Amino acid sequence: MKKGTWAAGLALALACCPSLAAQPALPKGTRVVRNLEYVKDGHERNKLDLYLPEKADGPLPLIVWVHGGGWQAGNKDTTPAVFLVPHGYAVASINYRLSQHAPFPAQLEDCKAAVRWLRANAKTYNLDPDHVGVWGASAGGHLVALLGTTGGVKEFDRGGNLDQSSRVQAVVDFFGPTDLTKMGDGHDKPDSPESKLLGGPVQENKDKAAKANPITYVDRNAAPFLILHGDKDNTVPYGQSEMLTEALRKAGVEVTLKKVEGAGHGGPGFGTAENRQLIEEFFDKHLKAKK
Repeated sequence: MKKGTWAAGLALALACCPSLAAQPALPKGTRVVRNLEYVKDGHERNKLDLYLPEKADGPLPLIVWVHGGGWQAGNKDTTPAVFLVPHGYAVASINYRLSQHAPFPAQLEDCKAAVRWLRANAKTYNLDPDHVGVWGASAGGHLVALLGTTGGVKEFDRGGNLDQSSRVQAVVDFFGPTDLTKMGDGHDKPDSPESKLLGGPVQENKDKAAKANPITYVDRNAAPFLILHGDKDNTVPYGQSEMLTEALRKAGVEVTLKKVEGAGHGGPGFGTAENRQLIEEFFDKHLKAKK
């Protein structure tokens, strides 16, 4: 991989720091198609942006970015994945219904609807429907982990394009929750992001929590995972990613857990050239068709 640009590093850092909202300059040769409606007559949040190289030799493998924000904030306007566009990828950045709009599983249903819409419109945008990866941070990490583990769970496929699969072929999970019942005391309060997602206090809604936990669905059919998590994360404990890694390994699924030393809940430690290379090589392995 060529050395990442300053903009790429900043974009990666921005995506992991909710307080920083501006998208830096896009890589040269990138065109953007904004506000594509992926649910017909759906919620105002059911839209995505597509970042495409101006020139491509053939159908492009696709990376879908899912933003964080505690399931109650955030938007598609900032995505770190744009650094991959010059390296032969299309990137979609999606919005989804937040917890104040609807409780879980609305968020996962929207993510799956976006994947199906992208497959249904692959020819229009020169996408490779057989090679779709996902990447998300925090709440977005939780949702991409669910995408990676629920490929065969049909109850979350709602809406249009049901003839298309919502299964994904690779997952990059930045510090996403794995088991909402084991996040710690502060996360069990009625006003916590997790409780708002479920529609009630976590420990009083363990059945709903189990349905929302990526770890619930782990089996040998899960997508390969690359997980990055800071060992000083006081929002989503590092142990959450350790649990998911162990479950995936026991199921025989390829998984790599990268501990980001000294990092908290996001920050510049995630945007290093080494980590960008790790991410690109992971997606290359699983999404670029062998020639």
